[in-house]
Formats: sequence, C-alpha cells, structure tokens
Amino acid sequence: MFHVKHFDVVVIGGGHAGTEAASAAARAGAQVALVTQKISTIGMMSCNPAIGGLGKGHLVREIDALDGLMGRAADAAGIQFRLLNRRKGPAVQGPRAQADRALYRAFVQRELADQQNLSLLEGEVVDLIVDNTRVGGVVLADGQHISAHAVVLTAGTFLNGLIHIGDQRHAGGRMGDAPSTRLGDRLNDLDLKRGRLKTGTPPRLDGRTINWSILEEQKGDDAPTMFSFLNSAPVARQVSCGVTRTNEKTHDIIRANLSRSAMYGGHIDGVGPRYCPSIEDKVVRFSDKDSHQVFLEPEGLTDHTVYPNGISSSLPIEVQTAYVGSILGLEQAKILQPAYAIEYDFFDPRALSAGLEVQNLPGLFFAGQINGTTGYEEAAAQGLAAGLNAARLAMDADQVQFHRSGSYIGVLLDDLRSRGVTEPYRMFTSRAEYRLSLRADNADQRLTEQGIGLGIISERRKASFYSKMNSLNDLKARLQQRNFTPRDLLESGVHVSADGSRRSGLDVLGAFVMTTEQQNALLPELLTAEPEIRTQVLRDAMYGRYLDRQQIQIDQLKREEGTVIPADFSYSDLSGLSGELTSKLQRQRPASLAVAAQIEGITPAALALILANIRRTAALQEAV
Repeated sequence: MFHVKHFDVVVIGGGHAGTEAASAAARAGAQVALVTQKISTIGMMSCNPAIGGLGKGHLVREIDALDGLMGRAADAAGIQFRLLNRRKGPAVQGPRAQADRALYRAFVQRELADQQNLSLLEGEVVDLIVDNTRVGGVVLADGQHISAHAVVLTAGTFLNGLIHIGDQRHAGGRMGDAPSTRLGDRLNDLDLKRGRLKTGTPPRLDGRTINWSILEEQKGDDAPTMFSFLNSAPVARQVSCGVTRTNEKTHDIIRANLSRSAMYGGHIDGVGPRYCPSIEDKVVRFSDKDSHQVFLEPEGLTDHTVYPNGISSSLPIEVQTAYVGSILGLEQAKILQPAYAIEYDFFDPRALSAGLEVQNLPGLFFAGQINGTTGYEEAAAQGLAAGLNAARLAMDADQVQFHRSGSYIGVLLDDLRSRGVTEPYRMFTSRAEYRLSLRADNADQRLTEQGIGLGIISERRKASFYSKMNSLNDLKARLQQRNFTPRDLLESGVHVSADGSRRSGLDVLGAFVMTTEQQNALLPELLTAEPEIRTQVLRDAMYGRYLDRQQIQIDQLKREEGTVIPADFSYSDLSGLSGELTSKLQRQRPASLAVAAQIEGITPAALALILANIRRTAALQEAV
C-alpha cells in the first residue's frame, strides 16, 4: 500500500503548458507537484526550435509580463533574434528567436528546480481520483496516489498519440516517447465532446552534409529585440540560418507518391493546422507555385542537427530522402530523424470555464493542445492561466479572468471557449480587435501590475517595473505640460494647419511625423530620457490617437450585431476578405453579424467589411 502524498495542485505534463502551469501555481503560493514521464525531457522543444512570431510573440511578452518562464528561457537560449514585420507598426510586429534546444531545456529545468513550493515527480498518471463529482488527485502507474485540490492536465500530443510515417504507424506521444493511453482511456468516461487533430514535423538533417556555400544566408537583427522585459541583450553566440527552395523536381517526387502519404493515403482522421501545412499539402493546395521556401534552422550551437522549416511530411522515409535530395544545397544531406505526422485526442474547449476548469468536473483544468491549439506559445499562455487559477481554487480565492480587451491571452481563451475549434488554433494579431492597444511593447504596462496584485511577480521584476513606470510617467507628465501653438510648430518645421489649436508635447509626438532632430529641438526633455523610455513614450503617443477610433469601431459592431445578412449576400465580391473566411462564410451563411462573429477565425475587420457592404448596398437601393 503506497503512502498518499498531498499537494494543493498537481500538474500533469512537463511541456510548455505544464511548466508554465506549475511555475504560476507555485508563484501564487500553492504547494505544487509536476508529474511527468521523464524529468530529463521537461522543457523540451518537441518541434520547431524557435519561439515567437506574429501574434505568438505577443503571447510570450505577456507571459513574461506575468513573470512566466518562456520569455526568459527564449532569451537565455536564443541564437538568432528577428523582429518580424519590422517595416510595419509596433502593433503587428512579432519578436521571434531561434533557440538552442539544449540551452532552452536546461534553463527551464533550472528555473523549476529552484522554484519554491514546487516538486518534480517522475511517473505516468493513469487515473484521476474523483470524489463527490470533483477531481481530488491522480493515480500513477506504480499505484501511487497523490491527492490535490486541483489538477491541471497538459497532455500535449500524448493522449492516444499515434505517429504516422507513410503507411507505417505506431503509438507515441512524440518520437521516442510513449503515449498516454491509459489516461486517455480514463478520460473517455468524462461526458465531454472530443476529437482528433494532427500535426507534423519535418525530417531533421545533419548540418555537416548541407552545402551552405551555395545557399542564401539569413542573419539575425543587428539590434535584437528581446522577449523578457528584464533583458536587454542575447546571452548565447548568434548564428545565421540558411534559405533554400523546393523546385519542380521536388514537387514531381511528392505528386508521384501522394498515395503513400499517411494523410493523403487515408491513414489519418485528425485535422491538421491550416497555417502550417505539410509539403504534400503545399504541392496539392498551391499547385500554381513552382517552389516553396525552406528555412534551414540550426538546433543548437554544439548540435549538428538542422530543422528544415517548410517541408514537414508524413511520406515514407525513402520518399523523404528523394525529395530532400532534390533541393538546392541538400543534394547530399543526411536525414538524422524522419519527418512524421502525429495524431492525438483533444477536447472541445467550449466545455471549460473562463479559468480553463472543466465545468462538469470541478477541480480539473485543461491547458495546451488538449484544448485544440497548436504551438508552444499558445500552450504556455494557457498553462499560465490554468496553473494560476488552479492555485487560487486550492486556496479558496476568486478565479482570474483574462479579458480579450486587455491581453492576447484573453483573446486566446475567449476564442477557444466561445467558438471552439475545427482545426488546430493558432494565434494571429488579426484575431484581436483591440490590437492597437495590445502591443508586444506594452505588455508589462497592461499586465505586470495585475500580476503584482496576484502575488506572482518576483521582487526583481517588481523593482524593475516600478522604476520603468516612474520614468515613463515622469516623462509623459513633463511632455503633457508643454504647450504649443500652430505657429510654434510651423517655426520648428512641423507641417500643421494654422487652426489655432494648442497641443501638448505628447499630442504633438503622436500627431506629426518628425525627425529625431525636430523632436529634440521641440522637446528637449527627450534628450535626457533613457533610450528605452524615449522609445516607449513615442509609441504610446503615436497609438494614443488611434485608440479612440478603434473603440468607436468596436462599439459600432456591438450596436450593429443584430444586423441581418441577406441570404444571397456575396462574400466573394468583398475585396479584403481572405479566401479562408470567404469559404467559411459562403458555406455557413450566417443570418446576422452576431452569428458571423461566432465563426472560427472571423475578425473584427471582416465584420466591419461585411457591415459596410450591407449599408452601401442598402443606400444604393434607396437611391434607386
């Protein structure tokens, strides 16, 4: 008979969702056990060795603003940093880092080992302890019972995971790891809607067999954008990636073997991620293209493995060898691990509360791919929210709700709970109607104060945050006190209409395009500000004038949500509507804007476009 251990919170799984959940719950003051099959694999990057991107980078900055792990881990392990959409405004820019897998894993494991209130346990959870219709702990494969007030399940792709390579398949949570079959069977007893999804990974290549000399080099940014508000520069040595392309020969090989693909051969039932298609998908869906980019991403500074981003597959190994060898620079490339697709169980996230608790089984929280999402960043964001709320449940405190008006975390959770998923969910900036205010650069201003109130922020971050906010507020106050007439501005070389309106220094920064020299001459306060503070004030000022317009559009959509959409409305005639949304809208034919708003992937911009077209058509008919 095993002795029963007790914790406030038990977290199942050591991936990105599990580590953030365990860390958040422990920082909130709960006694936490993280249970995983192998402690050595905690923090492993199972697929792409990179963090961030468009939309995803926003999530990482928010996780960091709440003192989570992912941002600091990415900074510690980053071997190439790039800011995506650099030529566009800060609201849609996305920080991204290529990471050294070993450094990333080591950082996460070190942070968890040093975290107070947290114990790491090795074992397989095979059952849930249910007492009076609520979850009260878990049972391990060796018979051990662990009681808890709350359990957070972050199963990743392990729930009844099935790996496919061509017509060969075997059970697995990822390559080299066993699936979680017994727990998957136990969850069958829950009265929850479930389904199957799939994801894939490309073959791993030996970098020593790649002809780098004939490939395009992709360097990182000269001035890297870090993920954590606590960091200002990379730690690890920086490297370049390579870029190559598929060609007609590559595509011919794939087309000739489509029937041998696990997906196209009918061996996979799960739906894959639309925004991260396999090479088979690309060749079939984009048959008009004669090539596709392939990014050759090093997996570490001391590791020869290269991740060829863009050619994930479920074709047989011999076909993978053939198509890889047809690509420029990869003619002699050796495959270290074959590409594969993995199919796994997920549960309908509409069954969850705002805090990610299973509504008909209190005490159980879901986070990560089990909720139908894809990506490290989406998983980590859910893990943080679930872990925090599990700890608060255990301590009899109110649940924390993240609103879509205040964070991308809120957008993610609200989308999942209100719309569910029909394919693996991925975050994009277009999903947020408040994206002008939900920028990556101001995540700390939006969330860290809340984190301090919740007791999950370290003393180091707290001191750094208050110091930054004091500097920001002081500079903004001084700029607000300055007062300029149109004549003052015209004499300084600023183009402004002589309307007699007086403007504060902050208004001037937000309203007019000026050179650095003009800014300094007009507002000498900027000269003495720290570069980081100056940049942030400029961004806040620039976006301040747009936020009122954004709110007007949002309020208008709320007022007009009852607007009827004509049965014969032609979505294909709308310029600016994506092909994906056009297809969904044509197929589902929503009766009103309110119904259209519930369609997965619909954006505020798309709703505004539909509304404008309806009004324009109505106006033309009245004119006639």
